[in-house]
Amino acid sequence: MSVVTRFAPSPTGFLHIGGCRTALFNWLYARHHGGRFLLRIEDTDRKRSTPEAIAAILDGLRWLGLDWDGEEVYQSQRAERHAAVARSLVEAGKAYHCFCTPEELEEMRQKARAEGRSTFYDRRWRDRGSAEAPAGVAPVVRIKAPLEGETVIEDGVQGPVALANAQLDDMVLLRADGTPTYMLSVVVDDRDMGVTQVLRGDDHLTNAFRQTVLYQAMAWTPPAFAHIPLIHGDDGAKLSKRHGALGIEAYRDMGYLPEAMRNYLLRLGWSHGDDEFFSTEDAVAWFDLGGIGRSPSRFDMAKLNNVNAHYLKAADDDRLVELVCDGLGTAVGADVRARLSAAMPVLKPRAKTLVELSDAASFLLVRPRGLTAKAAKILDPAARALLAELATAIEASEAWDEAALEGAVRAFAEAQGLKLGAVAQPLRAALTGSHASPGIFEVMALLGREESLARLAAPPAGEA
Repeated sequence: MSVVTRFAPSPTGFLHIGGCRTALFNWLYARHHGGRFLLRIEDTDRKRSTPEAIAAILDGLRWLGLDWDGEEVYQSQRAERHAAVARSLVEAGKAYHCFCTPEELEEMRQKARAEGRSTFYDRRWRDRGSAEAPAGVAPVVRIKAPLEGETVIEDGVQGPVALANAQLDDMVLLRADGTPTYMLSVVVDDRDMGVTQVLRGDDHLTNAFRQTVLYQAMAWTPPAFAHIPLIHGDDGAKLSKRHGALGIEAYRDMGYLPEAMRNYLLRLGWSHGDDEFFSTEDAVAWFDLGGIGRSPSRFDMAKLNNVNAHYLKAADDDRLVELVCDGLGTAVGADVRARLSAAMPVLKPRAKTLVELSDAASFLLVRPRGLTAKAAKILDPAARALLAELATAIEASEAWDEAALEGAVRAFAEAQGLKLGAVAQPLRAALTGSHASPGIFEVMALLGREESLARLAAPPAGEA
């Protein structure tokens, strides 16, 4: 049987880290087995589902490189199919109409709490016919859950897990207005889409038992289940925005590469020996359920930065040039692109994100309009006068490469009775606007003779 997995996000908010990892695991499992990875948008909550959230989900998956097979399925468009299944269960005597009013249900729950009992629905309409129905009350449809024994799930991550059927309620399948519930829609869609493997967070484990009851009532073979422990923050608490639980688009905007995000998310709860970095090909070849741990993983921004730095160093220089230029939002001339391309081998090992890389490369792209606080202290009036003399001294240099420039600046410093740093530091400030940069002679060579001399003639003034 061909493997079919699915990712089924609800478009009521951003595509968060946990959802991205779930999508990645499903994508890898399908690709590993030569199967299909499907996308279903569970947009049945019409009040909270938005086109913007749907677009963010699709864009986020595409940015991560997680392509799905076929067109995405929208659950809201299948409501009549879901309702038809519920009606067929009523006809088969495996589900029933419940005519309890909201007031009756609340009274029922309050009494159960007062008596220390479960607040589950007490099944008062389970064996009663519609002939007893009160006038003017629209019924819901409830499943007839088994009353004895237990339901067992052979979970691909958790192992065999059992739940006493006495802990299952007669869940609602159709609301009083005839709309299907989440539990019904998920089961029908998974069955109709041919899903063979449901791989999701372990907060859905209880749902798996309830959904299994529905599969059994319809005499359908349930998919294999595998429930992944959730992601926690670095303090062990449930992941939240303060830990970095942001939409995937936020990580893209913060300068992370998609391959770095995939690698980092894969290591959140899955391992392959001591390997830390994986090509996409290796990840597909190696991924299996046995590598998923049973304990929650911890989201660590410092670790993500280190992983991203690794991929930045390995990234193609031309690709990084394009990404940096795209981030500017303005056209970049061929001469500046060439300058940036030449500098990339020097710049990228120093950066952890594309934002850091862009900041480090900014002096190559545009002339500095101001100075960092430290650079402003370095570039005092005496230093500016010194640089004017230096510009005159090096302007006639025949060669403009690192070795020749270092020799010329050293000779100038010695002639002034100064150490090299006393000249190099203000030189760096004038050319880059900062107190930190790649080697100053590398900077001069990258900028070229004309640009370097132009900046020395009019160095930036004041703090940026």
